[in-house]
Amino acid sequence: MKRVQQGFTLIELMIVVAIIGILAAVALPAYQDYITKGKWGSNLSDLEGLKTAIKTCLNDNAGDGQSCDDETKLGNFGFAGSELPTPKYGDKVVLVGTASSGTTPGKVNIAFNGKAEVGGLKYNADCAIDTGGNITCLKTATDTITDKYIRGSGR
Repeated sequence: MKRVQQGFTLIELMIVVAIIGILAAVALPAYQDYITKGKWGSNLSDLEGLKTAIKTCLNDNAGDGQSCDDETKLGNFGFAGSELPTPKYGDKVVLVGTASSGTTPGKVNIAFNGKAEVGGLKYNADCAIDTGGNITCLKTATDTITDKYIRGSGR
């Protein structure tokens, strides 16, 4: 007499559980990276109004970053806030302007620390007007955010 199999054997179930465990071990870190990348994207979008005002200010002040390094000075260039922004996943933004010297244009440094939920990483970028008249913000040595969260040119 033949017996019909009624279910799975213990070894078959253990193999399935092992495969699911391996897939989860690979997927969870990638998922966490995507979440952190999205939160850094939110932080950067919170800076867009500030960057637009800095760009206008630098254009109108011949690239003099010291004329564009606080909310009072930026108020004349479209910045509507009474204080510098605080990104959703970060501390309050700090600006430091550098004056033009000779052929070197001035710049405005934007810096803030990310909260623990985005790895506690530091955002630090020097923003200046490029030859096309657009604002370009480049990572500085004190910036700790890797390119997997923010591409180098996306600052």
